[in-house]
Amino acid sequence: MLSAEALSAVWLSMRVAVFATAINALIGIPLAWVLARHRFRGRGLVDLLVTLPLVLPPTVTGYYLIVLLGRRGWLGAPLYAVTGWSIAFTWYAAIVAATIMAMPLMVRTARAAIESVNLDYEKAAYTLGRSEWSAALEVTLPLARKGLLAGLVLAFARALGEFGATLMLAGNIPGKTQTLPLAIYTAVQTGETGESFGLVLMLTALSCLVLIASSRLGGRAQ
Repeated sequence: MLSAEALSAVWLSMRVAVFATAINALIGIPLAWVLARHRFRGRGLVDLLVTLPLVLPPTVTGYYLIVLLGRRGWLGAPLYAVTGWSIAFTWYAAIVAATIMAMPLMVRTARAAIESVNLDYEKAAYTLGRSEWSAALEVTLPLARKGLLAGLVLAFARALGEFGATLMLAGNIPGKTQTLPLAIYTAVQTGETGESFGLVLMLTALSCLVLIASSRLGGRAQ
């Protein structure tokens, strides 16, 4: 049997992954559409910043998040001065870390799906009086839906398994910011072999389900 703290970590991880995936859908899909369909100054820089968390060590990304959102950070300090509240070492910080780490997978997968849609369909929508955004919402995104769903599944998996950036920004506070990967780390460090094994099996099973779902969606998107 898993301890109450371990079950709390599982529940927190699920909540963090769901919220991070929702944010990725709201931000990542429009961003992917802009990168796929528009050429503008600074496009390469935006693409670089979005992709960077995919190649940087998660602890480095977490450090940048502390510099930005910590109590003395560029954005965190003004927020703390005005409200007396800091996002660091709260479960909101875990959502931010998971969102940032999952964003590259969401954007890259969604962008590839959008780019696979023939532009002639959008041009036909324009001739029928649709605006650019209407054509995207009514034509492009529905045709790319399988790829978009695959991106969301991958983003969920990445958010669920996030460790390094979460540890840096949210910490490892049992019952408050301790997610499933952090609970596994703690259980191993404290010699709780049975609990760590149970948590590892749970995370492995969830990851396998996500990979199967992503593979099926990717195959249907072809």
